[in-house]
Amino acid sequence: MALLKVKFNQKKRVKLAQGLWLMNWFSVFAGILVFSMGLFLKIELRKRSEVMDNSESHFVPNSLILVGILSCAFNGFAGKICYDSLDPAKFAKWKPMLKPYLALCCVFNMLIFFVALICFLMRGSLESTLAQGLKNGMKFYRDTDTPGRCFMKKTIDMLQIEFKCCGNNGYKDWFEIQWISNRYLDFSSKEVKDRIKSNVDGRYLVDGVPFSCCNPSSPRPCIQYQVTNNSAHYSYDYQTEELNLWRRGCREALLNYYSGMMSSMGAVILLVWLFEMSVMVGLRLLHTSLESIANPEDPECESEGWILENSLKDTFKSALENLKKLGKFNQVEAGAEGAEGEEGGKTPAITTVS
Repeated sequence: MALLKVKFNQKKRVKLAQGLWLMNWFSVFAGILVFSMGLFLKIELRKRSEVMDNSESHFVPNSLILVGILSCAFNGFAGKICYDSLDPAKFAKWKPMLKPYLALCCVFNMLIFFVALICFLMRGSLESTLAQGLKNGMKFYRDTDTPGRCFMKKTIDMLQIEFKCCGNNGYKDWFEIQWISNRYLDFSSKEVKDRIKSNVDGRYLVDGVPFSCCNPSSPRPCIQYQVTNNSAHYSYDYQTEELNLWRRGCREALLNYYSGMMSSMGAVILLVWLFEMSVMVGLRLLHTSLESIANPEDPECESEGWILENSLKDTFKSALENLKKLGKFNQVEAGAEGAEGEEGGKTPAITTVS
């Protein structure tokens, strides 16, 4: 028994073809939207590529761009088929191509679903990328005179101001690195010498943060040095001064920003996938309803359309049997080649008569 069998007359077939033609052009616009989302995400990731450890995060935008391009191509082609199906003479040339095309549509829809999933599942990979990238970026913050790194201070400062964050996981991350360049340190000062000598690696570490960590909403002037020294500032307790510095780390801020963007895009891709699935089902019904016309010379006659010629169970069994036959065929071919090789390896005995 065929799956989702539907009876069609001439009027229904025309309406189906016209509706599918319109849906395919909507899908083309959806493909342009997906392509634009991928391009936008790629640009957003490139803006902050200096604080990302690798290029794995570009897998998502590249996939969106690919899906967008393929969607425009597939649906533009399907729209042409639906338009030509209104004329039996024009539709005849598409008949041999429809089954392979529908098989490609199945693969394409699987790709769309996979891309939608990775939009939701890339958070873990993005988190590790940001964590390591920000850590390296903070180490290079002081290298304002080093070629290739002189821009890092501006990048980190603009990032902290824009996303209202401080450090990798929090403002205390700045206490563990030397973020002040040596050119701005007075090495004749006893305080500087003592700090450098007290550190095993000879770094100048302070309980201070860059100015970009300061929260402009704070009612008091920003305290960016001796942050943990309550006695150094009047009426100050660093554990309760919530508004003085940004408490959120930049890794969390960027992760929430990008993962929120990817989740929204994933939801849009799922809607596109559902729409593409409905177009594919409609195209299959149109294909089978036109093929099953008993009398091609009488376009007014009724016909039947279906998704699968047999039930889902029977179709699955048939596919398994075909795979088994294909496997046996390959084994027979391999055995025949081996036998030929053995026969070819034997040399006929030559008898010498004296």
